[in-house]
Amino acid sequence: MAVMVLLGFSSGLPLPLTSGTLQAWLTIAGIDLRTIGVFSLVGLPYTLKFLWSPFMDRFVPPWLGRRRGWIIITQFSLMLGITSMVLISPQHAPLLLAILAFTVAFLSASQDVVVDAYRTDILPQVERGIGVATFLLGYRVAMLVAGAFALILSDRVGWQNTYFFMAGLLIVGVWGTLIASEPDGTICPPKTLHEAIWGPLKDFFSRPMALIFLLLIVLYKLGDAYAGTLTTAFLLRGVHFTATDVGTINKGMGLIATIAGAMFGGTLMVKLGLFRSLLIFGVLQMISNLSFMVLAWVGKNYGIMIFAVAFENLSGGMGSAAFVALIMALCNKRYSATQFSLLSSIAVIGRICISPTSGFMVEIAGWPLFFFITTLTAIPGLWLLLLLRKEIFYLQQQ
Repeated sequence: MAVMVLLGFSSGLPLPLTSGTLQAWLTIAGIDLRTIGVFSLVGLPYTLKFLWSPFMDRFVPPWLGRRRGWIIITQFSLMLGITSMVLISPQHAPLLLAILAFTVAFLSASQDVVVDAYRTDILPQVERGIGVATFLLGYRVAMLVAGAFALILSDRVGWQNTYFFMAGLLIVGVWGTLIASEPDGTICPPKTLHEAIWGPLKDFFSRPMALIFLLLIVLYKLGDAYAGTLTTAFLLRGVHFTATDVGTINKGMGLIATIAGAMFGGTLMVKLGLFRSLLIFGVLQMISNLSFMVLAWVGKNYGIMIFAVAFENLSGGMGSAAFVALIMALCNKRYSATQFSLLSSIAVIGRICISPTSGFMVEIAGWPLFFFITTLTAIPGLWLLLLLRKEIFYLQQQ
């Protein structure tokens, strides 16, 4: 579990440095908005990381094994890449800075691929829920450090020194990699790159109910994600809380509640098992959307707002712990880097497709009915979960 926290920190640290924190640096440096908008493309590797994950399944570095070897390669490469960004002036060489930021994002996404695979390979079924939760704890802390703390630090020591300091913090992840143990040496990697590419697909679709499992992955978190697309806008514009209220309660307390929910849910999973955890946490996720419907009816009320935000983030954290554990259970350890990358990418398809409709839905139906509709969108995922009950119990036994 200590290793999970350290690797979670290493995995979460680079993301803000190529997104929100980088955007702040560019803004303060006086870069025009069009250029800043184009910089958002540097995050593309996080979406496409499944394309090169077979390479990391197939080849084994000459040190530390198949998983830890790749982790430490990406960690040292990230330290070098983030340090290189320090040497570039946004005003004089924005294109070069964009290339370096893209490289850092590529290395960070690659680290995510192999860390997810390592977590899948090393954790036994009973420890997956709490393992995901402790990983999330390290990940969220790192995002705070590289996000909010980096912005505060930049005011005092400048952007170059801030990025240099952040690069040095990756030594935490290196330490985690060195003290970790390599997964079972009996796991045989793919023998060819062709097998590494097509083997994961053949393995997954040879299983009974494979397509139903894919639908479950798309739909399980859909209601939670649908409501989350406009939560901030609802609190600001729908019930007229201040930006300070939203920042403190929705963002600050919400983050703490998400971590607490993941930790609590991961601990409960040891006793409940995978299927019952998915079902109970999924129902709680669905009901939590109704608390925002009540807030929309009542109007500006701090007590109900705090309850709604806490309930939604607690249940969302619990559901996330169980959901990631399900994806891990579906992975064949021989192909875990590729299968986890693919399944986690598929998981966001539903959110991407349904999110653009949220604004139109609010305009047509109003806020209370919108949150009721988001509650209904959680039902298909729960129905599929019940349909797959036997298969999920079988995954537990494996």
